[in-house]
Amino acid sequence: MPPALRLLDPVPLDRAAARRLWMRAQRLDSHAPFGDGPHAVKAAVEHLGYVQIDTINVVERCHHHILYSRIPAYRRADLDTAQREHRSVFEYWTHALSYVPVRDLPFFLPEMKRRRSAPAAWFGAVTAAERARVMKRIRTEGALTLRDINDDVLVEKTHAWASRKPSMRALQQLFLEGALTVCERRGMLKTYELMERHFGWERRPRMASERQVLDYRLDRALRAQGLVSLDSVCHLDAPGKGPMRALIEARVARRALVPVALEGADRLEHWARPESLDALPAEAVAPRVHILSPFDPLIIQRRRLTLFFGYAHRFEAYVPARDRVLGYFALPVLVGDRVAAAIDMKADRAAGRLVLRQRTDFGAALGPDERVALDEALHRFERFQLARGDEGARASPDPAAGAWDLPPAGGA
Repeated sequence: MPPALRLLDPVPLDRAAARRLWMRAQRLDSHAPFGDGPHAVKAAVEHLGYVQIDTINVVERCHHHILYSRIPAYRRADLDTAQREHRSVFEYWTHALSYVPVRDLPFFLPEMKRRRSAPAAWFGAVTAAERARVMKRIRTEGALTLRDINDDVLVEKTHAWASRKPSMRALQQLFLEGALTVCERRGMLKTYELMERHFGWERRPRMASERQVLDYRLDRALRAQGLVSLDSVCHLDAPGKGPMRALIEARVARRALVPVALEGADRLEHWARPESLDALPAEAVAPRVHILSPFDPLIIQRRRLTLFFGYAHRFEAYVPARDRVLGYFALPVLVGDRVAAAIDMKADRAAGRLVLRQRTDFGAALGPDERVALDEALHRFERFQLARGDEGARASPDPAAGAWDLPPAGGA
């Protein structure tokens, strides 16, 4: 570390304070922090930086679930409106396929350019003729889904996640390169459109520079995490750590960031903005209850979650049944600033109910008020699961009473 940086003594921070800082940054410490409706979706995605998309549909898919956790009156139609009509969010790759804010699109253009010059190996079989054919159809016929393409001759897969339809691989490649964008999504069925036509551009936004992308990624992490490490800023991006460290050290040198000595972190370095530490409330987080998706930004970085909360989440959907501990699709339950339980559940939409298959408790037993709050949260969560796309979390049938009466499977 340069000598100038060694003059800054790290600010000591215990884990309880670190949790408050992170939960405030994630907007999980207040009620309806973004309001409601499509504008709340825009505000939430802009603040978080991304909302992950995943195909698993045991309970509501994670992109809807993540937004519901921060927008109590969230309706699935609000996300559709934000994407298709308001065009305030779009889909692209972060550490995974995600919704990201349209305002941030210039910071993704360099990656789109890189993918044009060096496509991933599993797109190697896509021919120029296949790309041209797909582009011509969309240009002349308008936006289309894969189901609209029924004249493909199927081929053998070149990758486990690849499609046997040449047109699907061409669509995916053109999407990653920024020639196409997803203008609408129905479940997991995507509608592809020319990017310029979808956004109504006469000219593309100016592409961000490499330094601007670095600044963006660090600022995004500071906004959504409060307290950051190299691992948390460069999640699943080990090659990016070198340039990011240099940027962090430059900000420390000019006192825009301060090093933090986090309790229990050992040699793992953390940093925060001085104003974030100054504004940190001394009191504990209000005992709000959140039933979180395993893909929630608070949960997805497992090492960070364990350090801050003392809870090691296991995602067991791909684990053999005999080896599962928490269950097939366990959802962490946040009560105040602690993970009090994980509940494996499934939405039985045909029967109109939420099935709780297993509950695993952690730490001290819940008090009477906490049990009531958690039961109410489960009732609200069930109503959200059963609501239709144009309904909010309050618009579906009343659930059966006693949702929290499921016997615990064990503790940790």
